[in-house]
Amino acid sequence: MALSDVKCRNARPGPKLVKLSDGAGLQLWVQPTGSRLWRLAYRFDGKQKLLALGSYPLISLAEAREARDDAKRLLLTGVDPGQERSLRKAGSAKDSFRATADEYVDKLKKEGRADRTITKVKWLLDFAYPAIGDKCIREIDTATILTALRRVEVRGRYESARRLRSTIGSVFRYAIATARAEADPTIALRGRSSVRCR
Repeated sequence: MALSDVKCRNARPGPKLVKLSDGAGLQLWVQPTGSRLWRLAYRFDGKQKLLALGSYPLISLAEAREARDDAKRLLLTGVDPGQERSLRKAGSAKDSFRATADEYVDKLKKEGRADRTITKVKWLLDFAYPAIGDKCIREIDTATILTALRRVEVRGRYESARRLRSTIGSVFRYAIATARAEADPTIALRGRSSVRCR
């Protein structure tokens, strides 16, 4: 029998794992700890598999059903939804600002740049990582970079912030050359103090 929001909300934990089925492989697992987790059971290449879809109520019943339908569509085209998710995650990590910056630093080393230059670039990039390091480089905009620069400037390091903007721009130009970004969002910040651009 299909689930309802009321059933999901009122699901109570027991001494063992309780599995509530919504149909077509979608299940709500109620853990003895009280957490409620969405799981999708499916078969691919003759093997039984399980896909985690998130926790309830963070992921609603409607969203879980939508995720199930998306997975089923992938299966119809011969794609394993679990493997597709892993590839997507790996791609996101590879396209993060940090990963792109690491490649850019490696490129500078191969070009024979001085150790002092490499050290300075790494030092500057460390200022950027808390704000943008793990973000996909395509999703970073001017406002996000401005936030990173302001964090440096509020410490009174105006010259470091200016150099950081330039270094971030170099990483973006490398990302453009390697087809991971289409534009350099630091261009709009050239020639001005980021803190004063409010």
